[in-house]
Amino acid sequence: MKRIFGIVALAALALGGCKEKPVLNVTDASVRLPAVPRGPAAAYFTVHGGPVADRLIEVTSENAIRAEMHESMAHGGMASMKPITSGVVIPAKAMVKFESGGKHVMFFDVNPALQPPRTMPITFIFASGNRIVANAELLRPGEQ
Repeated sequence: MKRIFGIVALAALALGGCKEKPVLNVTDASVRLPAVPRGPAAAYFTVHGGPVADRLIEVTSENAIRAEMHESMAHGGMASMKPITSGVVIPAKAMVKFESGGKHVMFFDVNPALQPPRTMPITFIFASGNRIVANAELLRPGEQ
């Protein structure tokens, strides 16, 4: 009986060692194009934290003149938006969503030649020095 318990315990340890370690990455990236020419586009995505905490300090694209991280909020029934200037903490092994009504990235002067169903490469720059490039799905205004 002790031998069987020992084998089961050893197998559990071996399987536990096979668990994948978290890797800093970005998924579900999309860019909603502006409803009016030369208006800003909005980018949404999910950042998955790696084994240690990091900070997203910049988001860029070669297809836009300027990018800014923003956060939407409501105060007394009024919606507003403020720039995020100190970056966004990405906790270890956690997800941070950039989504409509919350954190998002505004891209200004996006190349007008980019239209759905194409993608737009976005570069995510972290305080640790990590850089991740993700291809964001381009969406028409109002498209989910």
